[in-house]
Amino acid sequence: MTTAQLRDKLNLTVINEADTEREITCGYACDLLSWVMGRAPADCVWITVMSNTNVVAVASLVDVACVIIAEGAELDADALEKAVSAGINVYASELDTYSLVKLI
Repeated sequence: MTTAQLRDKLNLTVINEADTEREITCGYACDLLSWVMGRAPADCVWITVMSNTNVVAVASLVDVACVIIAEGAELDADALEKAVSAGINVYASELDTYSLVKLI
């Protein structure tokens, strides 16, 4: 599945879209950034409620396909700027993490 297909399937809000054809190979849900750095696989969709610049840094380090910010949390301005410059796909949803995982 591509990031664009996931976006459309889940009716996600686009925060930053850098590569709509990026392939997603698996999923990962976690809010502890150090845990994500050591365990999340590349090319995953990462679901979190965290929304600061560190999320973008970890997403870039892990090379995730995209990040979904759950539960209506909003990416702060610095994080958005970093996501744009790093080319990280970031989406948002009002749904909670469990609901998103179930839908995926």
